[in-house]
Order: sequence, then structure tokens, then C-alpha cells
Amino acid sequence: MNTYRTTATATRVLRQLRHDPRSIALMILVPCVMLFLLRYVFDGSPGTFDSIGASLLGIFPLITMFLVTSIATLRERTSGTLERLLAMPLGKGDLIAGYALAFGALAIVQSALATGLALWVLDLNVTGSAWLLLLVALLDALLGTALGLFVSAFAASEFQAVQFMPAVIFPQLLLCGLFTARDKMQPALEAISNVLPMSYAVDGMNEVLRHTDLTGTYIRDALIVAGCAVLVLALGAVTLRRRTA
Repeated sequence: MNTYRTTATATRVLRQLRHDPRSIALMILVPCVMLFLLRYVFDGSPGTFDSIGASLLGIFPLITMFLVTSIATLRERTSGTLERLLAMPLGKGDLIAGYALAFGALAIVQSALATGLALWVLDLNVTGSAWLLLLVALLDALLGTALGLFVSAFAASEFQAVQFMPAVIFPQLLLCGLFTARDKMQPALEAISNVLPMSYAVDGMNEVLRHTDLTGTYIRDALIVAGCAVLVLALGAVTLRRRTA
């Protein structure tokens, strides 16, 4: 990997996204809109919003970043841009890191807006620090970016990229502990949930929801989510193809 090439790739991706307002709106505004709707769906029982709002603050950015990143990367390959780039002195690691850096910058904006909206506009009550909540939201968005980059290597069209969402995201959504505590699930499902990164993203959010201080469990959860993001990015670099067959 080369720092200059990685930065140049990130700059190119950001310039392209600047001319794609729909993708920017999807990444930045949709999580905020979903949180806003969720708050008023539970308008009569604000305690319900407090109990699940923190978890969804991490899940919504993950989902949107997964969709946008997978489709954007696939578009680069199907248009031949990726093949031309890799014909230059640009390694797969430079390319993946550049994409991660570009979408990571947008993830920071997205996570900051969603967290600020939830805490200071929608009155989400959390016991811990807002900064800890923001950190997990950001890590979740980066994980979504990594997953999107990874699965784009296995899709032949944008429609197939979207089809990966039920396979990659929905099982994690059902098993992450959002709907019921993981230790109350059937043992086999609990064992599966223990190896899914979204489970630790939800656990980390719940730690901020319940504890005033930084806990060892929160540190473990944050490190697992970050480690999974790095691992998936590395796998994405290995599996990246120049073009769609």
C-alpha cells in the first residue's frame, strides 16, 4: 500500500460522490429520517424509543453504508473503471483503503448527525457519554462500508448487490439482540449470534445506555466491531476482481 495512491483514490471517490446527490442523501439523511420516524412511532411510549433507539442508531448507518458502498464499488467494476485503475501502479490494497477512507469520511458526518439528532432533538436518554455512543455508531458505519466492499466482489449486477442484503444483513439484524436478549435464544442461534459483529455493535450501544462510565464490556465490543471491519476490508482486497465476468 502507498499513502499517496490511497489518498488519491479517496479524493477521486469523493469527487464522484459530490456529483451524486442521491447517494449522499441516502448515506447522510436516511438514518436521520428513520430515527425521526421511529421516535414518533413510539410517541406514546418514549421509554420504548429509549430502549431500542440507541441500538438502531448503530444499525441504520451500517445498513445504508452497506448498500451504497456495495453498489458504488460494483459500478466501478462494471463500467471498466476498476480495470483501468488496476492497470496502473495501484494495488488492490490501495484501492480498498481509498474507498474505505472516502466512505469513512462520510460515515463520520453521518454518525455525527444521527447521534446529534437522537440525543439533542429526539431526546434519546442514555446514561453514558455521547462520545461513546458516537464512537460505536461510527464503527458500525465503517463495518457497513467494509461489508459492502467485500460483497461487491461477488455480485455481477447492482440488483445482485442489493440481493446480498437479506443474506448478509437480515440474519444479523434478527440475531443481534434487538428483538430479544441473545441469552434467551435457542442455543444454536445464540452461538451463531456470538460470532456476528452486529451483536457486539448492539451490546456496545446498550453499555452506553446503561452505564455512566467506560466499561470493559464496551471496550471489548468496540474492539470486536473495529477488528471485524479491518478483517473484512482485508478480505475485500483479496477477493477484489478487476471486472465483472
